[in-house]
Amino acid sequence: MEPNFSISEENYIKSVYHLQQQEGTVSTNALAQHLKTAPASITDMLKKLHAKRIVHYKPYKGFTLSKEGIRVALNVIRKHRLWEFFLVDTLRFSWEEVHEVAEQLEHINSIKLIDKLDAFLNYPRFDPHGDPIPDSNGKISAGNHLKLSKLPVNKPAVVISVASQSAELLEFLKNCNIKIGTRMEIKKRLGFDNSVEIKIKNRPLINVSEQLANAVNVKPV
Repeated sequence: MEPNFSISEENYIKSVYHLQQQEGTVSTNALAQHLKTAPASITDMLKKLHAKRIVHYKPYKGFTLSKEGIRVALNVIRKHRLWEFFLVDTLRFSWEEVHEVAEQLEHINSIKLIDKLDAFLNYPRFDPHGDPIPDSNGKISAGNHLKLSKLPVNKPAVVISVASQSAELLEFLKNCNIKIGTRMEIKKRLGFDNSVEIKIKNRPLINVSEQLANAVNVKPV
């Protein structure tokens, strides 16, 4: 039988996974900052997850997910991204609306429901923000991407993912007619603030800040 974890435990496991992808070994302070909670609460939860063999944890030395912990994290991420796809593709939510709703739906524990949802959606490989969706075995597609900020001038590219799930950023991108699959190229780099001027077909030039250019991932074409 699939073991059940509390909503709080799943949120911790998912957060450790994301931080581990960036940092390798995760510190208590990094997780506390990510979850916006007190380090003492982090330590208590890590002890529980260590007892369940979900994390490898040594006080003052950081921690990583065990093989089972990675499996649990990918399962939660799979549910989250499938629900995001469903909300956008079937219920016509906009991409900046779905993250918080999916945060609630990702804790549904029915394997049968998620497998049927996956089949109903025809097994999508990427969510509406371009993030890969793990399959039922936890396999995840590795996408090759380049930050927009690193794209050479006058090199055409298409948007393949967005690094930030910020509703404000996603809404701004939508207002700029930038979405997954949008073709664009950088026409000019501005040394003063490292912003870039981008050109989208049939649109006037748009000035994009360095912060936004770092959040948009593209693939040269």
